[in-house]
Amino acid sequence: MSVQHVEFLVEEASMEAALRVLLPRLLGPTSFDVHPYQGKGDLLKRLPQRLRGYAAWLPATSRVVVVIDRDNDDCVALKARLDEMAAAAGLTPRSRSTGNAYALVNRLAIEELEAWFFGDWEAVRTAYPRVSASVPSQARYRDPDCVAGGTWEAFERVLRNAGYFRGGLRKIEAARSIAEHMEPHRNTSRSFHALRVALLEMAS
Repeated sequence: MSVQHVEFLVEEASMEAALRVLLPRLLGPTSFDVHPYQGKGDLLKRLPQRLRGYAAWLPATSRVVVVIDRDNDDCVALKARLDEMAAAAGLTPRSRSTGNAYALVNRLAIEELEAWFFGDWEAVRTAYPRVSASVPSQARYRDPDCVAGGTWEAFERVLRNAGYFRGGLRKIEAARSIAEHMEPHRNTSRSFHALRVALLEMAS
């Protein structure tokens, strides 16, 4: 049975802005909606009740995708916590299913959304042409999912050094601008790739 609709739960408006641009390229004609929360703590607090609500009505042709930043959490423990919340609400997570018999997918942005921007530096340079083309070859940025010292802070620093966002990174504006130029297949972030694989599976 093909997936006809996907509900996304995300922790903040910048992730919503990026996904609303990217999802049509990943899901094709599959419809979707994106629901942002007021940060990671708010999403985790409200998630059990929201998932119980989905369990009461979600049709077999719909899926729920939770996208949350890893930040400083242990990724295995955070993923297990999310999967347990889903199972407790009565929704089978993808990690505990066989075939397509699942209702929900949990995905982590490691460490944060900005890792996905480091993973497609060509898109960043198209949106902000003054940034250095050498950033992906520098040791500290070579692995987008392992940028030390805070990914969004590092991303803001690179853009400010190029003359952008001198007053501070405007995350929603940057997310929308960069996502317009992102090509999902070329992103080198492993966490983005994991999301892409799951969505392409749904779209197929």
